[in-house]
Amino acid sequence: MAAEAHGPTAGEYIGHHLMHLRSQEQQNIIDFSIINLDSIFWSVLLGVLGLFVMWRVARSATSGVPGRMQAAVEIVLEMVDNQARSIIHNAESRKFVGPLALTVFVWIFLMNSMDFLPVDLIPRIWEAIYGAAGHDPHHAYMRVVPTADLSATLGMSIGVLLVCLYYNVKIKGLGGWIHELFSAPFGAHPLLWPFNFLMQMIEFLAKTVSHGMRLFGNMYAGELIFMLIALMGAAGFGSTTGIMLWIGHVLAGSAWAIFHILIVALQAFIFMMLTLVYVGQAHDAH
Repeated sequence: MAAEAHGPTAGEYIGHHLMHLRSQEQQNIIDFSIINLDSIFWSVLLGVLGLFVMWRVARSATSGVPGRMQAAVEIVLEMVDNQARSIIHNAESRKFVGPLALTVFVWIFLMNSMDFLPVDLIPRIWEAIYGAAGHDPHHAYMRVVPTADLSATLGMSIGVLLVCLYYNVKIKGLGGWIHELFSAPFGAHPLLWPFNFLMQMIEFLAKTVSHGMRLFGNMYAGELIFMLIALMGAAGFGSTTGIMLWIGHVLAGSAWAIFHILIVALQAFIFMMLTLVYVGQAHDAH
């Protein structure tokens, strides 16, 4: 008798959804020449969308009673500007750092918000397109939350590091910054130079890694919870007695989605605030 067809197990379902669409087929190796194409696509698309929305709002802004979108953008803009003024005291630096912080907040908020889409919606559409092109749909991988990809979040945190290094040199001068690397935090005695330099490198590394890991960890965990909730609904459809699981799926999914709104906004805010704090520290002399 032919083997009875069956759907994927829970582990296979989650494993498939955690696979990236990559420039090469290998999924379980560390190779910096391999690019997660889905993360690149969705992050660029959402970045362009955010810029377009902000441009449209700025173009249609009125000094009279603002519409809902203009009011929302003004609230975000005022919030970011107030935070930038309280942390970055150099007015010239704020001309760049303020818009940078606003871009970071809006961009990460949009990327995080992709988690609100049904877990299987875009992957199923991609499977249909992939299969129609003559490929095996079981190998159609598509992850739509760029901030649940460690390479994406570390890429953003490295970008912040480069901005910090730029302002360290701009504000203190190359000689002044090099002197600070070897004289802080323990003092300028020559015997302390190696220890000072080591501590400075550890500080830069720790701030950069933790900056990216914090965002990734929260969004990755949220993605996993949505998948587990989806599996509850699938199990509920599998049997008559499983209707309670399906009801639990609806209730848990609704509750987690409402709670996740806070996480999505909070993680964007935290990443933005740490960006301002780290750039602000680059302006301070030890």
